[in-house]
Amino acid sequence: MVLRPAVARLVLRLSRWRTVGEVPGAAILVGAPHTSNWDWVAMLLLTWRNGVQARVLVKRELFRGLLAPVLRATGGIPLDRDNPGETVRALLAEAEHDDRFLLVLAAEGTRGRAEHWKSGFYRMAQQTGLPVALGFVDGPTRTIGFGPSFHPTGDVAADMGLVRAFYADKHGIRPVLRTEPRLRDEGAR
Repeated sequence: MVLRPAVARLVLRLSRWRTVGEVPGAAILVGAPHTSNWDWVAMLLLTWRNGVQARVLVKRELFRGLLAPVLRATGGIPLDRDNPGETVRALLAEAEHDDRFLLVLAAEGTRGRAEHWKSGFYRMAQQTGLPVALGFVDGPTRTIGFGPSFHPTGDVAADMGLVRAFYADKHGIRPVLRTEPRLRDEGAR
């Protein structure tokens, strides 16, 4: 849609949030810290600003009522968190044929504080050969943007060390709800 970039730039300017970085090309984009529903809006505005329509995995329960068409129109993909396999397989197949494939995931899996991140972003990047791109929202500095991208090496601890270093000073909109970037099975591989 032609109007999306202009609307996104206007909203970002009026909201007085500073933006940094460039929208990555094809990638699995981690949006973190995920501490508010506004994180979704921030990632959409950032991608739309550059004319990119990202796909965003959203829990299936939100696709009810009036919100469902809005979510679908903005790139939302319903995810059954108890049985994600079918959706993930379809996205992996789509990634093979789309050189602008950009999938946004909240690796924390919830807006609340958790013990660890979900590893789906890492596994999807490995399966597709796409890089992991790091997107962020930082409430205290009113900054949103994109950081570095990397291809998973298979050394999960080392790769997650890079992720932790990047997000060390990123706090989200509600810093008390931030989850430290750590995978459950990080040390087991």
